Amino acid sequence: MTNPAHLWLEDVTKSYGARRVLGGVTMLAQGGITAILGPNGAGKSTLLRCAATVLEPDSGSVAIDGLDPRHEHERIEARRRLGYAPQEAGFDPRIQVATALDYIAVLKHVGDDRRRRRSVFEVLDRLGLADRAGERVGDLSGGMRRRLLVAQALLGTPTLLVLDEPGAGLDPDERLRLREVLAERRRTTTVVLATHLTDEAATADAVVVLADATVRFAGSPAQLAAHADGRVWIQSGFPPPGIRASWQLPDGRHRCLGHPPEGAAIVEPTLEEGYLLVRELTLA
Repeated sequence: MTNPAHLWLEDVTKSYGARRVLGGVTMLAQGGITAILGPNGAGKSTLLRCAATVLEPDSGSVAIDGLDPRHEHERIEARRRLGYAPQEAGFDPRIQVATALDYIAVLKHVGDDRRRRRSVFEVLDRLGLADRAGERVGDLSGGMRRRLLVAQALLGTPTLLVLDEPGAGLDPDERLRLREVLAERRRTTTVVLATHLTDEAATADAVVVLADATVRFAGSPAQLAAHADGRVWIQSGFPPPGIRASWQLPDGRHRCLGHPPEGAAIVEPTLEEGYLLVRELTLA
């Protein structure tokens, strides 16, 4: 059994012109699934591009199993352990799905012809795309193209998977399949995925909240939810002014997040409620 890769980012910064995208991000991922959770524009894609050795930080360091991608020979070795799925890829829309993956498998040096073809159809089958192998990439739906990106990342049995919003645009069945595929690799692979969906982050082993170019939280989903302990309550009638958020329940009562009034019926918080408080840092 292969060991999951060790990914370490230390004080990573990145700016585009005057806009700071990453402001000294430090994080560790080794084994299991780590979700990078944050709003759109938080810097998640930039962080993952740095982790995948596609983009060099302005300062700070990235290491995969101790390998420094700033040195060419170490970068080549690090990429042998890596599978990366960006949000978009430049597949030629005219080529067949299986041909596109075979090309990626060649670049990854996935064995001889027989082993390579077997690997291609195994990942297509696991992502529910085996019946689309002969279709052109351009004829796939958006969700299918997203799954194709994950499929190419899985080729070559990587020990580090870096996935940028892999669940975006997938229907519930497709998201469940993706979740199962990633869960199967928890013991042998370090999975780092970016998401803005709290339900996706809730199934991870660890969560890193990224907002305003910095890490606001790193810990388990339960620890993130716990940030809202004592801050969530159920009440009848309209919620009081000045609270962080409220939702009307089917029975007409409101679930409120903020500073509870005296005697409020406190309930257990969700990950989403903890996330809202961590992001704002006004009520936490």
